[in-house]
Amino acid sequence: MHLPNFVLIGAQKAGTTAIAHYLAQHPQIYMSSMKEPGFFDFEDHPPNFKGPQDQSLYTSVISKFDDYVKLFDAVTDEIAIGEATTWYLYSKRAPHRIKHYIPEAKLIVILRNPVDRAFSAYMHAIRDEREHLDFKAALEAENQRIAEGWEYLWHYKTISQYSQQLNNYFSIFNPNQIRIYLYEDLCNQPEALLEDIFDYLGVDQTFKPQVFTRLNISGKKKSLAIDELLKDKHPLKRFLKPLLPVKLRKQMANRVRILNSSRSECPQVIKRKLIEDLREDILTLQNLIDRDLSHWLT
Repeated sequence: MHLPNFVLIGAQKAGTTAIAHYLAQHPQIYMSSMKEPGFFDFEDHPPNFKGPQDQSLYTSVISKFDDYVKLFDAVTDEIAIGEATTWYLYSKRAPHRIKHYIPEAKLIVILRNPVDRAFSAYMHAIRDEREHLDFKAALEAENQRIAEGWEYLWHYKTISQYSQQLNNYFSIFNPNQIRIYLYEDLCNQPEALLEDIFDYLGVDQTFKPQVFTRLNISGKKKSLAIDELLKDKHPLKRFLKPLLPVKLRKQMANRVRILNSSRSECPQVIKRKLIEDLREDILTLQNLIDRDLSHWLT
């Protein structure tokens, strides 16, 4: 039986999809083929979210230990064994369940400018045609949505308050078990960031994964027809699947998603308000992780 010896715990909309994809390319790393199994959050109590389309998005979440172990049945001689669930950082249960099952595990965190993260989550909901309020109204509705049991994506501002979330982990794990990166590190120096992660995980640092610019893209779709083409059940995609290598298929699909996605900017008046709302948490976080975050406050 194999269990992970490292976990990518978030944050949501901060590059975790990209990092998980890069780590999976390394021959000495085994990544669960299922992204976001969510076991350490939902063990023995499957999610029961109440927001639009919430339950359909969590049907594959694993809540039984035996099913979770099966995710790692194919492990052979890999040095590092991992999984990625973007909301573990935010979850109140996950730190204790991780400590219970894999107390010596290494934890990887990536944090994004909290205002950008909140707006990216909002645009993700827009992309999936779940969100129908403007950003200001959605932020005003957030506390009510949380009280009504809507899933994590809707917690736009709340998830962006990182300091207490990190403290939940620091309170029960050795700080040496937690490695924290910033989203801008991933964007500006992805090779250096990955080399550091490889060193942290004890695998070959010289391996160079193929790095893409963006994965798990948020934003409005320019063409619904093109978006439909990218779905797994589309006949053309099923036809091309056996003809093209996996890596080439993913490169092509990711490029099409980028071209089909229209980028939006957070309105300045809302951005300024969010910065002020999050200022205290940012300053606390800055001291907690010993990184200059003053650029998040401008």
